[in-house]
Amino acid sequence: MSMLEAQKNMTPYDNKTFNTMVPGPFMRYMRTNLLWQAIRFIYINIKMIVVVAKSH
Repeated sequence: MSMLEAQKNMTPYDNKTFNTMVPGPFMRYMRTNLLWQAIRFIYINIKMIVVVAKSH
């Protein structure tokens, strides 16, 4: 099978079947809110400390 024959059977991705999720306005706000990012940073660090403390 030549390359041209193989390309006939290939279809590019179309917008109907392969979409990425687009964040809504609330999620975009939360991603840019520095206070929320600081809270998440502290929360994740506390979780890591707990995991490390359990392993020792």
